[in-house]
Amino acid sequence: MKKILLLAALLVGPLQFALAQTENYPARPIRVIVPFPPGGSVDLIARLVAPRLGENLGQQIVIDNRSGASGIIGTEFVARAAPDGYTLLMNTVPLVANISLYSRVPYDVLNDFAPISLVSTSPSLLAVHPSLPVHSVRELLQLAKARPGMLNYAGAGVGTNPHITGELFNYLGKVNITVVQFKGGGPGLIAAISGEISVIFSNIAETAPYVKAKRLRALGVSSLQRSPAFPDIPPIADSLPGYEFLTWHGLLAPRATPRAIVALLNERLKKTMASAEQIQLFKERGLDIVTSTPEEFSAHLKSELTKWGRVIKERGMRAD
Repeated sequence: MKKILLLAALLVGPLQFALAQTENYPARPIRVIVPFPPGGSVDLIARLVAPRLGENLGQQIVIDNRSGASGIIGTEFVARAAPDGYTLLMNTVPLVANISLYSRVPYDVLNDFAPISLVSTSPSLLAVHPSLPVHSVRELLQLAKARPGMLNYAGAGVGTNPHITGELFNYLGKVNITVVQFKGGGPGLIAAISGEISVIFSNIAETAPYVKAKRLRALGVSSLQRSPAFPDIPPIADSLPGYEFLTWHGLLAPRATPRAIVALLNERLKKTMASAEQIQLFKERGLDIVTSTPEEFSAHLKSELTKWGRVIKERGMRAD
């Protein structure tokens, strides 16, 4: 009987400690790891969300850019972090694409994280430097076929969104526009604006200001419908049937984060994204708010693993 009581005490002690942590959460600033450099779409989304989410949680949210290896370095950091709700991850397609691109990835997408919620989706813009003599997707395809391997586009690292969207264009268009990898979406965008790179597939929120300033010429959107932010720009699929790419962004915590903390973060994030101010901020940038339950986000990750694993295999993309 004494042994049973001792065992019960040992079990109840950690449980009470965990419950106390949950009841007091958050008691200090929360850090959101962005596994890419400043200036890219993940960084932008995190910085759009952080101020209002911090207000709704009653604590400051600090954005911490830990880039490298197509997002793997920062993502692994979160996978190994304490599951206390104070270290979170904002990520996108490379979270799942890296599994098929690398022979070894130091995290398990489905088992090392506690999904909190999807945040948004958005199309990419196919844009070119104004010096390139093309004004439509069809003209770009014709030029690429006439000059195989001579045109280039900016990647943000192997397996990142710009890389995948570019290779999907090559695959469906039967062309060979050469990827030049940069250390993040921001540096790639700068290279396109300067004319160092002639073509870019970049998230609409990042690219919109430079298109409006006529420093880049937009040819098409990667969604099947026109974007409200650029209603005059047609879908790439109008000229290249079957082409579709939507970037998604989601918030995750380390595995074993208490359910009560995940539920609280999910509820406050949904409240944040439902505010008129936040809706306007995202709408202005061509971003669609798509919050979800943790279970829906988990199912989405499983679907994305299968989808992009197939595309990467068919295109023969490898990072090592």
